[in-house]
Amino acid sequence: MIYFENVTKKYKDNSSLEEVTLSIAQGEFVSIVGHSGAGKTTLTKLILAEESPTTGSVFFESTNIHKLSKRDLMNFRRKVGIVFQDFRLLPNRTAYENIAFAMEATGKSDEEIMEDVPHVLELVDLTNRAFHFPNQLSGGEKQRLAIARAIITQPDLIIADEPTGNLDPANAIEVINILKKINDLGTTVILTTHNKGLVDHMKKRVITLENGRVVRDDKEGKYML
Repeated sequence: MIYFENVTKKYKDNSSLEEVTLSIAQGEFVSIVGHSGAGKTTLTKLILAEESPTTGSVFFESTNIHKLSKRDLMNFRRKVGIVFQDFRLLPNRTAYENIAFAMEATGKSDEEIMEDVPHVLELVDLTNRAFHFPNQLSGGEKQRLAIARAIITQPDLIIADEPTGNLDPANAIEVINILKKINDLGTTVILTTHNKGLVDHMKKRVITLENGRVVRDDKEGKYML
């Protein structure tokens, strides 16, 4: 599904990624771990074509992401849902409206919105918070809402960038369990995290970055730095 072929990304005199080659298959749940500055964020930005490699190529299926036209890149990004550490919710819209807005942006009809939004609210256990605004939600509820917004368009891939960084342990586990549930339904999940306990608990594939290089790639790995 995603393939990095000898990818190096340099910023001035420093390399954020160095000769990275890896592949992520459809339906995998992969944790990307490493110290701050190891290259985790750069890797996700390359997948989204927010950054371009200095050398090497990044493919989605058989398509070189960085050779897409603007129109094709927009269509590609619709296949990817993103969950951020800081939620990035619309503060003046309710939980329901935050999710509906994501559907509106892709041209979904009012009928489709009314049918689909309640289902995804149920999936993330926010049915009883549908008409609350973000400032009325807890941190865990905000992140679950962010996940709901990311999956409402049924993307092929979810990128969760430090989604538990601002959460207490109980809410962090709840968020990870929702991501696992989404993965069980067939969506590929790429998780970047510093949370050792969650990574060890999942027993999923772990890719470890160090100074921009892949130093470990374990099928059922642990957080080892």
